[in-house]
Amino acid sequence: MKRIVPVGNINIGDGKISIQSMTNIPVEKIDETLHQIDKLQQAGCDIVRIAVPTMAAVKAFEQVKKQVNIPLVADIHFDYRLAIAAIEAGADKIRINPGNVTKSQLDKVIDCAKKHNISIRIGVNSGSVNAEELALASGNRSVALINSLKDYVKYFESKDFYNIVLSVKSSDVRETVELNRMAAQLGYPLHLGVTEAGLPQQGMIKNAIGIGSLLLDGIGDTIRVSLTGDPVEEVQCAKDILQSLGLREGVTFVSCPKCGRCSIDLENVAKEVYNYVKHIAKPLKIAVMGCEVNGPGECKEADLGIAGANGQFVFFKKGVLYKRVDATCGIEEFKKEIDLLL
Repeated sequence: MKRIVPVGNINIGDGKISIQSMTNIPVEKIDETLHQIDKLQQAGCDIVRIAVPTMAAVKAFEQVKKQVNIPLVADIHFDYRLAIAAIEAGADKIRINPGNVTKSQLDKVIDCAKKHNISIRIGVNSGSVNAEELALASGNRSVALINSLKDYVKYFESKDFYNIVLSVKSSDVRETVELNRMAAQLGYPLHLGVTEAGLPQQGMIKNAIGIGSLLLDGIGDTIRVSLTGDPVEEVQCAKDILQSLGLREGVTFVSCPKCGRCSIDLENVAKEVYNYVKHIAKPLKIAVMGCEVNGPGECKEADLGIAGANGQFVFFKKGVLYKRVDATCGIEEFKKEIDLLL
């Protein structure tokens, strides 16, 4: 049976898949950090991670923590003192690679986390496997990483600490899936993601395949879509993945590929409608079609649909045409119909 691990007011492992992202500016820029957290939260982020590389960053983290109501995770590398300071500053969880600190230093971090009743994410990735583990696994990097993760779990358990979330990532999609299928046997919540996935177009595809494959198998409890760019895009992509799999309520948006029958600027119409509905939390299906031919059939399951029709837009409800408007005001009228539906 899998454990449930609390992170602030979120329970990881309780069946609901939470969305995470990470601020990408120095936390010492407190106002900018707060603004970015607000944007992430509005986009649908459940948990925010912040890099804490210095003691000055810890102090700024503490100030940020006092002004937000979303769980904050302190991302720590190498210096165990930063982990302890971040916990004392109010972090709801810390992320640490135990291989980057000594056992005695790790013990101090565990003791502090126990005292403050917070969780720890144990993170290992393809770039951190050491030569000794690799040799023991006969050069198999996936096995080496999982063996390393198992050793860390055993160590935490030997210290009577169980509030742990596991993370094992690779920049390779196949390896990420393979690793997490093995990690799922350990009985702890899993943080999923394809690390260093690249720019949005490429990174979204990698994450959708990797994260989606695992979630379809019932593996994974919290996700972070790693992209080189605006972290708000990470959140939107994560929401799209969950909604596509029926794991989170929200708008299902469909639009047809453009063909020679299309008489409207389909791409821009679709973009405008999508941007209008993407933050709606209700389970609606909205469709944008390029011509009347597709309307009745393709919009049959849509709560609302719009299609171009030679200087007009036609509106559909569950595939039934109920309204025609001039193309010059079609999009605004369609937005009003969406508002009425809500």
